[in-house]
Amino acid sequence: MAQTAPARSTGNGRTGREAYDLSAVLNIAVAAFNDHGYEATSMGVLAQRLGTSKSAIYYHVSGKEDLLRLALDRALSELELVLTRDGATQGPADDRLRFVLRGAVDVLVKDLPYVTLLLRLRGNTEVERQALARRRDFDRAVAALVDEARADGTLRADIDARTTTRLLFGMINSIVEWYRPGGPITPERLADDVISVAFDGLATSR
Repeated sequence: MAQTAPARSTGNGRTGREAYDLSAVLNIAVAAFNDHGYEATSMGVLAQRLGTSKSAIYYHVSGKEDLLRLALDRALSELELVLTRDGATQGPADDRLRFVLRGAVDVLVKDLPYVTLLLRLRGNTEVERQALARRRDFDRAVAALVDEARADGTLRADIDARTTTRLLFGMINSIVEWYRPGGPITPERLADDVISVAFDGLATSR
């Protein structure tokens, strides 16, 4: 059952109640963090965006660091979940790698503001450093898949596995800068294009 913020004054002698559940507060906080940067976003800015008081936000969380932790956990948990699915754990290494890359694109599109926040971290707080450590663990898992595919001959072995991983996720992570949900490129087509470029390149066959 969704919690709502406490009743607040409307400024005209009446009180109102806004249905600010934690999800709504978190969505607005993430948008503000992306617009202004985490450090530059105060609780006052968040309250202004919500059109409510700071106490209404504190009803849900202990502060903006708590909001950051929840937001980053959402993005990371979805990415980590991809690694546990059958497509990522069963079958040839190159097929598993395709599955994970497609899943990463899906998470990015579905939770675009949250993944954007994750990708812009600088590691200035303990919450950020913990998130970056989890992200590195995810990257290492993908690098291990690249290593497996190189070993069985389905990927080129003349390029370092970690370099390959960085290039793959450099391509995927750039999506946050230009992709707009609801535009002409569907999430499915986007994932198909990423996989095609990653595994087949851009050159036509001769």
